[in-house]
Amino acid sequence: MSTAQVTAYVVAMFEIASANDAVSAVEDDMFRLARAIESNEQLRAALNDTSLPSDRRQKIVEQLLGGKAHNVTVQLVSMLVGTGHISLLPQVADALVKRASSSKQLEVAEVRSAVALSDAQKARLAEALGKAAGRPVNLKVVVDPNVIGGLVATIGDEVIDDTVRTRLDQVKSRF
Repeated sequence: MSTAQVTAYVVAMFEIASANDAVSAVEDDMFRLARAIESNEQLRAALNDTSLPSDRRQKIVEQLLGGKAHNVTVQLVSMLVGTGHISLLPQVADALVKRASSSKQLEVAEVRSAVALSDAQKARLAEALGKAAGRPVNLKVVVDPNVIGGLVATIGDEVIDDTVRTRLDQVKSRF
């Protein structure tokens, strides 16, 4: 699928979310769902399985998101499933997050952590990353079991790696 088609989905989704006063909720839901699909092979396979009728795949989305995501998100993801474009969800979600952040003059900061962060930790981290980026950030946290400890933050093209693995590698290189 071309970039133009992804952009068309993002524009439409942003407009629908805006009309429902749900941009923040939808972009956050889409980001979390995209990361879940990327990390879960079974879910990805089920949603992309064209041998399953689209209404069955849409039911999977509704059961997965029901009560946990904004109703607009559920409808938009169901649309992607129904049109056979659920494989685009990670690209669409990332572009939607960028578009929503840009509309609020925010920089997207994706942080990977071994454990879930508390709201207070997220607030401190957003403030610190905002200072590093030179503008406020829209913080997106991903719990990543590959991160042994610490954090990896990505803001645009800049990567800040403060993981235990990196620190150990630095210590090893000194000896």
